Amino acid sequence: MADQIKTLDDLKDAAGLPEAEAVAAPRTPVRDALNRSYATGKRKDAVARVWVKPGKGAVTVNGKPMSAYFARPVLQMVIGQAFKVANVDGQFDVMCTVKGGGLSGQAGAVKHGISKALTLWDPELRPALKAAGFLTRDPRVVERKKYGKRKARRSFQFSKR
Repeated sequence: MADQIKTLDDLKDAAGLPEAEAVAAPRTPVRDALNRSYATGKRKDAVARVWVKPGKGAVTVNGKPMSAYFARPVLQMVIGQAFKVANVDGQFDVMCTVKGGGLSGQAGAVKHGISKALTLWDPELRPALKAAGFLTRDPRVVERKKYGKRKARRSFQFSKR
């Protein structure tokens, strides 16, 4: 038998393996008992836990309305980008808790979490959010401080005398 196998195709036939099919399994919506989708978003040191459910577009962050928690309009715009790209502006209510980092990192974490939760709610929204780059976690974090330096790269001031 070993002398009959001369090519990889002969080996595959001898092993009796079925043909590999590149058919991706269809994604199914993931929702809990309260008809919500949950996702975790991260940016810098901030971590956001986000729940998305159908509603009128209310966004609650740590028990406060978005306009009270994120007072700067730029941060409110960052959070709303995911809804605009997916064309579901004003159709979902968001409840999230966020901790760590500063306000800018927290807004980015909430946007990341909203994007992931929307794809779990409706898998049809995934291509638009993926193309916009909202499903990719931004890997940039603060560089660590090195010994013998004042900060990560800044040295102490040199004194000649």
